[in-house]
Amino acid sequence: MGLLSFIKEAGEKLFGGKEAQAATSPADLNLKAAQAIATYIQTLNLGVSDLQVTYDGSQAKVTVTGVAPTQAAKEKVTLSCGNVSSVTSVDNQMTVSNPEPEAQYHDVVRGDTLSAIAKKYYGDANKYPVIFEANKPMLSHPDKIYPGQKLRIPSL
Repeated sequence: MGLLSFIKEAGEKLFGGKEAQAATSPADLNLKAAQAIATYIQTLNLGVSDLQVTYDGSQAKVTVTGVAPTQAAKEKVTLSCGNVSSVTSVDNQMTVSNPEPEAQYHDVVRGDTLSAIAKKYYGDANKYPVIFEANKPMLSHPDKIYPGQKLRIPSL
């Protein structure tokens, strides 16, 4: 999968604010950020085992290791790390129990809808539920996507 890039200002706000003020050092802030991201991944119930997350604030980079049950779960971990505010890249070094082909990715821009994205990748706007399902539980509703977000586009 390699290193994926993300937009730093877009995404979930999992750390910063009070955590940043309470941090005694950059290393302490990096640890708190990594813990917040790991907790977020665990709440998604993706079936990941041996999850380890590190965050390097100087590079705004997350590195994640562990074992994912499927390629889709591995890709969802990448997206859940990258679609966090203050993260610009994710190095997913996870292994997969049942390897499958990798999905494509789409960077959401202003005016995008899942239907328009489905039309672009599949030639059929009515295939938007495939994209929605491929990005659950990070997406809670098909109409709630935002510019800067990165989405999985699985093959049909």
